[in-house]
Amino acid sequence: MNDFLNEVWGGNPVRSYLIVAAVILFVWLFRSFISRYFAGLLFGIVHRIWKNVDKPAFTSLVIKPMGFFLLILVSVAALYKLNFPEELNETIYRYSIKEILQSVGTVILIVSFFELLLRLIDFIALILEKKANLTPDQSDNQLIVFFKDFFKVILVIIGTMLVLRFAFGLDVGGLLTGLSIVGAAIALALRESLENLIASFIIFFDKPFITGDLVKVNAIIGTVERIGLRSTRIRTDQKTYVTVPNKQMVDSVLDNLSLRTQRRGDLRLDIGLQTPPASIEQLLEGIRKIVGREEVEEYNVNLSEISSQAIVIVSDYYTAPIGIKEFFTIRQEINLAALKLMEELKIEVAGASTDVKLVSSR
Repeated sequence: MNDFLNEVWGGNPVRSYLIVAAVILFVWLFRSFISRYFAGLLFGIVHRIWKNVDKPAFTSLVIKPMGFFLLILVSVAALYKLNFPEELNETIYRYSIKEILQSVGTVILIVSFFELLLRLIDFIALILEKKANLTPDQSDNQLIVFFKDFFKVILVIIGTMLVLRFAFGLDVGGLLTGLSIVGAAIALALRESLENLIASFIIFFDKPFITGDLVKVNAIIGTVERIGLRSTRIRTDQKTYVTVPNKQMVDSVLDNLSLRTQRRGDLRLDIGLQTPPASIEQLLEGIRKIVGREEVEEYNVNLSEISSQAIVIVSDYYTAPIGIKEFFTIRQEINLAALKLMEELKIEVAGASTDVKLVSSR
């Protein structure tokens, strides 16, 4: 038996192959328990920083990428102890199979590690979002989403640099120096994207609007649902989903309708010139009673203009900043009440009665 275990295959004794296979198989079979153990240790560190942390939420986010990372780490470390068989070490496009496999293993290891870090960022963001939900200010929530995406982008850039350095042996410092000139050209080509990124910082720190606000920008009216690094997503009253570049949100004249103190409505009546003054007075008094309802905080009713075509009565009224559907209902009721009042007073709209004459041609 010992002779068989000591027999050399491909530059390694059989014993070494069996040990490596046993280690990898053990980690693969018990990766869930091992990852839970290390997740518990990591949770203990996190718990010291943030009290009242939800452990199930932490483990659900971390345990799967941690198990994959540990399996890759142990597999790479175990296989590294073996000598690569020289008879299999062929050269493909200037690279040996051994170098290719080492690069692939390094890439998988780095990617799995950074996948774990990305899940940790998600968990930290989840904790901060729960704390932000306890405050009435929604700007904290959008700031968390922004920086979560921002740090993820930074991690992806760092991970890419590590892959280039350790998997492909590239001089990252020299590469960055060489890319500086190219970077200037790319920055010029991506000027609009960089402007949108800068505009996103302006939005988050100046706070002209936050998530949930009703805004009007460039004839687009809707509720802000998400503010990203490049654009802002708006849900319109037609339930469409509009994406507006952040630079446009900053440079354009933006009306934050959620910040208004009142909502304004108006009523205009063009009545016929033949209407008696007494009927006009009754109409004015009736309009004042109609718009002076409980929901209206302030109103004006005036005989605004007398022209050659009509007598114009104008009323503007203001309610609290209520929902748009509720406001439309109030405006509709006021308009209908005004029409009924005109019908009761037998007042016609200007131009309502038209005499038609037939002229015979000779």
